[in-house]
Amino acid sequence: MNGLELSRAFYEQHGRPMLEAAFPDLMPLVAVGLFGSGSECLGFDDAVSEDHDFEPGFCILLPEEALVDRRQAFLLERAYAKLPRAFQGHVRPVVQPVGGARRGVQRTAEFFTKTVGAPNGILDLHAWLTIPEQALLEATNGEVYHDPFGEVTRIREHLSRFPEDVRRKRLAGQLLLMAQAGQYNVPRCLKHGEPEAAQLATVEFVKSAVSAVFLLNRRYQPYYKWTFRALRALPELSELAEPLGTLLTAPDPKRIESVCAAVLAAVRAQALTAAAGEDLERHAYAVNDTIRDAELRNLHILAGV
Repeated sequence: MNGLELSRAFYEQHGRPMLEAAFPDLMPLVAVGLFGSGSECLGFDDAVSEDHDFEPGFCILLPEEALVDRRQAFLLERAYAKLPRAFQGHVRPVVQPVGGARRGVQRTAEFFTKTVGAPNGILDLHAWLTIPEQALLEATNGEVYHDPFGEVTRIREHLSRFPEDVRRKRLAGQLLLMAQAGQYNVPRCLKHGEPEAAQLATVEFVKSAVSAVFLLNRRYQPYYKWTFRALRALPELSELAEPLGTLLTAPDPKRIESVCAAVLAAVRAQALTAAAGEDLERHAYAVNDTIRDAELRNLHILAGV
């Protein structure tokens, strides 16, 4: 049983009965689920994951104080704390983990402010361009078990993917970096007899290529240690996990060109470029030119990287 399954089972067996018995007036207002930080929210947890910040818990998000006042929130926090500490061989920690509790009761506005910097999930252009994708993923991952009020579900849906112009800006920047690091600098460094520089350039190429693949799939890239696991599960270009993984240990211009060709084919399939040739730099600017918003289009091409 993974963390998501454990959380739902704990909620159904202990959480829901507690809410229905002690807080029936709050049931139409609260949202319950498992989301936020932690591999269990992505379904990536295993036995190793249980050594820290792992528990049979769930999140309860409350709307504004006008609907659920501080006393109700306090009583709900106490009731959550009194739920069984042991469940199916797992124990909830008595003290909060480093950085504060990941599960339990908090305000909806508090959760989304903590994850994306906006209490209602409404982001301006600067935020969309600069916020780390893993933060957006933490705001939208996992599962919602109960949300009749609908506020949390609406915010999560709004944040579920980049606005199209922002996606294109970010993609254009990553394509340009792929061209510079992989198509240009790796072979030049090797010709100069500088294998260390070639390896550094290759790593930069892999990072940008992975980012481009997630953007082409319209998916957020997770925290780096889960990136390749998530990459292998993508609906498109997941086959690039093997050559990209190999490049992390050995620069190979031919392998780099094969990755670039696959990424470019996907860019063309989405009608994001009309440029000719195989040089990704040319296609990076072509993608940038398709951005409808003039302000965003005219920002530096690397503004979203």
